[in-house]
Amino acid sequence: MALMPSWVASANDPDTDFPLNNLPYGAFSTGGQPRCGVAIGDMILDVSAAETAGLTDTRGLCQDGVWNPLMAAGPTVWASFRQRLTRLLAEGSDHVAELTPMLHPAADAVMHLPLTVAEFTDFYASRQHATNVGTMFRGAENALPPNWLHIPIGYNGRASTVVVSGTPIHRPNGQTRAKDAAMPGFGPSTRLDIELEIGTIVGTPSRMGQPVTVDQAQGMIFGHVLLNDWSARDIQAWEYQPLGPFQAKAFATSISPWIVTTAALAPFAVPTPPRDHDLLPYLAEGSPGLFDIKLSVALSTGGAAQTISRTNMQHLYYSPAQQLAHHASSGCAMRTGDLLGSGTISGDDDDSMGSLLELTWGGEHPLQLADGQTRSFLQDHDVVTLAGHAQGEGYRVGFGSCTGQILPAPRFP
Repeated sequence: MALMPSWVASANDPDTDFPLNNLPYGAFSTGGQPRCGVAIGDMILDVSAAETAGLTDTRGLCQDGVWNPLMAAGPTVWASFRQRLTRLLAEGSDHVAELTPMLHPAADAVMHLPLTVAEFTDFYASRQHATNVGTMFRGAENALPPNWLHIPIGYNGRASTVVVSGTPIHRPNGQTRAKDAAMPGFGPSTRLDIELEIGTIVGTPSRMGQPVTVDQAQGMIFGHVLLNDWSARDIQAWEYQPLGPFQAKAFATSISPWIVTTAALAPFAVPTPPRDHDLLPYLAEGSPGLFDIKLSVALSTGGAAQTISRTNMQHLYYSPAQQLAHHASSGCAMRTGDLLGSGTISGDDDDSMGSLLELTWGGEHPLQLADGQTRSFLQDHDVVTLAGHAQGEGYRVGFGSCTGQILPAPRFP
């Protein structure tokens, strides 16, 4: 697919994340209440205003400042709405004069969570990441647990602490125990980490007691975001046995402000990797379930940001639709606004790992930064920025950025 030209000039820049081919959904404000908006070049179209003016066919679905009402309306409505937006913003549109006052410079807007998050589940779907972490903790011969090649492993996290890019993150307090200590202690985490992930947003729900196929799950997915599931590795190491992550992950999860639709990413679909063992039939997928999305992590320790990792969504072993189908396989009801994290996405190379735990091999090999500093884990006031895009011919479909700065731990009462 080639670049689709728009009358919004900045949307035709080959380096913008937001050409007409993309049209991601966000929530923004310019001094008042959040409104539904669509990114186009360096501008945001006020979709709430366009709907009020009768320029869309959504009939009040875009008035709440979040996209949940449209998400719940289902794929037929999603497709019709996207086609209408494309016609409105395409070169040669008959509605330029009406829409121009509804465009706002993105640089002047404040971004908000684009959805009301119903539930948050985090998976562990990158084989390279699981192998690296398992090797560190259990040795190379026992790196992957016996179930990993058969089942998308996950845990249920906290929707209450999912925040939009730009929200500062306080270093968490927690209980830890040093290797040579007889008793645990309590205080700020000293091994604060990132997890570079893709988040999947469920649009249409499923009923309790009703499983879904992978192909049905694909149709339930509204879109994707960048996701940073901040992790306190020292808290995690002490608490995770026997029930898995808890407070080490519950304190914050950041997502990018723009939901990139499955339709926008469709030209970049790629299959999941070859399997060591055939998956059980309920995980069978009829079409490619991953996307060729280039991902990166940049770290700023007070000066210019430095890229410390580059990877790709293709490194996931289980697709978002497989994760969703597995989640519903027990009869678990999935809801509009459910957010599924992919788990850390790591590649095969030393600089393609999606966490500091891997990049520094548990802190044994600190990163040497261009400004002369070193990092094993995050320090206060560090800024982490995730970025991602799929590259087309003369255009890209991007997510913008997902950024968070670490603030000191709050004083415990």
